[in-house]
Amino acid sequence: MALRRLPKPIGRQREVLYLPATGHSAVLGTAGSGKTTLALYRAAYLTAADMPHSGRALLLTFNQALVTYLNHLKPVDLRNVVIETYHKFARGYLNSRGKMGYNSICDPDLKRILVRRAVNNVSQRYEKSKFFDRHLDFFVDEISWILSHGITTEEEYIAVKRIGRVGTNLARKLRGVMFEILKEYLDLRKQQGKLYDWDDIAYHVRQELLQDDSERRYRHIIIDEGQDFSPEMIRSLACAIPDDGSLTFFGDVAQQIYGHRTSWRSAGLNVLQTWEFKENYRNTKQIARLGLAISNMPYFSGIADIVEPTSPRADGPLPTVVECSNHEQQIDIALRVATDSAKTKSVAILFKNRAQEYSISSKLPHSAIQLHRNMRLWNDGPGIFYGTYHSAKGLEFDIVILPFLEEGNLLDPDHIACYGEEDALTHDGRLLYVAITRARTDLLLLHTGTITQLLPAEPSLYRRVTP
Repeated sequence: MALRRLPKPIGRQREVLYLPATGHSAVLGTAGSGKTTLALYRAAYLTAADMPHSGRALLLTFNQALVTYLNHLKPVDLRNVVIETYHKFARGYLNSRGKMGYNSICDPDLKRILVRRAVNNVSQRYEKSKFFDRHLDFFVDEISWILSHGITTEEEYIAVKRIGRVGTNLARKLRGVMFEILKEYLDLRKQQGKLYDWDDIAYHVRQELLQDDSERRYRHIIIDEGQDFSPEMIRSLACAIPDDGSLTFFGDVAQQIYGHRTSWRSAGLNVLQTWEFKENYRNTKQIARLGLAISNMPYFSGIADIVEPTSPRADGPLPTVVECSNHEQQIDIALRVATDSAKTKSVAILFKNRAQEYSISSKLPHSAIQLHRNMRLWNDGPGIFYGTYHSAKGLEFDIVILPFLEEGNLLDPDHIACYGEEDALTHDGRLLYVAITRARTDLLLLHTGTITQLLPAEPSLYRRVTP
């Protein structure tokens, strides 16, 4: 099992490779503990031709940038391992069953239009209420939550214990109205010729698998960055393996940024024991200390299955904080540092969203690589990468540069208006944790005015520089 581009498993990492080759296993690790490396090694072990459990394996993750990176690491002779996103798997399976017509998935922009129309249509049936004046994002998110949890009846929705995001739980008397909006959206979607959206396609995959008695295509399924998979995605994958197959879940709940909170059993997994890895092999002591301090912030408290990281031995510089006079200066500093450093190191400039990414993309050299869903090639060496916090999940770079870390950006005011400050703290805090822990050796934090409250205030964690 020679994966020459990967670091060799060390210590307890080797034990994970040889977990049972049947049933369900869960491996939880902190950022930098080598989960992605182990996922690829696990796939190689399960497909080894000389082993009795040998069979085709599917390695799934959530975003395309990580798929591209994993395919770059995968040796050419590892032919029995397929690496792709969940949604590519879902589309392919439904198509093989004759259930995927041309252009039959509702994209997010059309979904927002249809949800807005559904809210307006349902509101006409009721007396004027502040409920219908909520931000559109609330209704879009609540519909996504219902669909991604596989809830199909109003009775089930009303009875379920937890609804929506932190701070936005619906009173039970309003859940019936919300479900009415959901049904109106589904009717409008059907009128548009759309059979699925990205949130309920997993439900349809699972229902089809439950009716499908043909031989399963894969004997083993490995989920990487599993904390980002919805409960219904995981349930569908549990149905996609044969009785003598295995499902291995790799994840870090502290990095969860897509909002799903659920137990193993309710997600369709029978996990008797979870394996935890606290060792951080990626970050220097200084960056790991900052990540640990963030994971100890109040907005991380109460998260089930969190694995508290331990500091690594590698030494390096303190994360650097630079207070700039304006956004233009932040961009100028980010460009200068990235251009100079990319001659010998890998550098990532990461942003909260695509709109902020566009503010710098036109100023980057043509060789800079965007982390995005259509990414197909990986450059393994010095250079500049750029994208959102989401797109960098599972990846690592020598240097990470994070502009726009001021109050007013993090916390996101639109998120606060829609979901409340408590949810904004949890959501944006996890995003920031993900971004910071991508850095191997150097971390540059840029802001204008007051720096975000999501960063710990302890001054010993940083080196502050005047531009």
